[in-house]
Amino acid sequence: MAVLVVNAGSSSIKAAVFAPDLTEIAALRVTEIGGAARLQGMGLSQSVSAPDPAAAMAVILAALPMPVSALTAAAHRVVHGGDALTAPCRVTDAVAQGIAACIPLAPLHNPANLTAIRALETLAPALPQYASFDTAFHATNPDVARRYALPARAEGLGIKRYGFHGLSYVNLTARLPRIIGGPLPERVLALHLGNGASICAIRQGKSIATSMGYSPLEGLTMGTRTGGIDGNAVLRLAEVFGIAEASRILNRESGLLGLGGASDMRGLHQAGTPEAAFAVEHFCYWAIRHAGSLIAAMGGVDALCFTGGIGENDSKVRGRILQGLDFMGLTPDHAANDRGDTRLHAEGSRVTAWIVPAQEEAQIAAEAMALIAAGE
Repeated sequence: MAVLVVNAGSSSIKAAVFAPDLTEIAALRVTEIGGAARLQGMGLSQSVSAPDPAAAMAVILAALPMPVSALTAAAHRVVHGGDALTAPCRVTDAVAQGIAACIPLAPLHNPANLTAIRALETLAPALPQYASFDTAFHATNPDVARRYALPARAEGLGIKRYGFHGLSYVNLTARLPRIIGGPLPERVLALHLGNGASICAIRQGKSIATSMGYSPLEGLTMGTRTGGIDGNAVLRLAEVFGIAEASRILNRESGLLGLGGASDMRGLHQAGTPEAAFAVEHFCYWAIRHAGSLIAAMGGVDALCFTGGIGENDSKVRGRILQGLDFMGLTPDHAANDRGDTRLHAEGSRVTAWIVPAQEEAQIAAEAMALIAAGE
């Protein structure tokens, strides 16, 4: 069994092939689709002709170290499944229609996901396709956590808290017992910190609350997104700049970039300016503040987990968040944090803390393999 995992964006497609033991056999990506497209990965970095996603998908298939006939299936990361698509599944016409129906909820992502599915239908019509949804893990959130206090005529537009990064969180939940050498803690606070950032409250293996909402804009300070912002402030931006420009400000020009002049932590640390230092502190402050809210939703916490690019690699940010959460019974091991060890807590700490490297692509492959094994 070899499963091709596809993660399609608006201007790029990433693909990886996984063996049955979830070993990554190959990884390729085409960037700048529709422009100066490049194929990268497996020692390659070359210009290619990819005027559209279908052409980019064809480039990737041609560059794989095995023919398409050697693949068992393709599995796609789909950002939004709405209320209907809340579990991994084989792609049928009905599922494709469901993905299309969620385009208003994820206008930057679902069209690209659907385009990659359609491209593979044309390029490899005999290849079964499966989909995993980034919103699915949060479908277990209770209504009191999911609903905004809106009237029915507004909520009927699909406006509610869906949450994202679900594939990261479900993979973390599955792997954490092996990492800690024991059962899954009852109450896990998981922090997926990267250019996009969110926190999830996981109780008895299920998501019960998360910081992202109707879109990935809500919640924490992020690389270029504001995080939480008053609705009337959004209306004011739209009034002054227009809806399209307000959207650009909120999603592309804010967050760490807007505060400190760089969208990545490495750049902010290197800048050494007061603005950069403030941006880092803003990121940490809101991570700690949202963490406190989610701990309250769980009625306490037993384990804290960091994942994502910042969560896995930035000891300064981790250290600031660990310090800010020591009130809950966490005793950090600062030397272990500085080294980037898997275990971040000291002996005797009531709350444990861990680094769990993100493996979203492997999770997508595992979900597809499970469906194949079940005959679906």
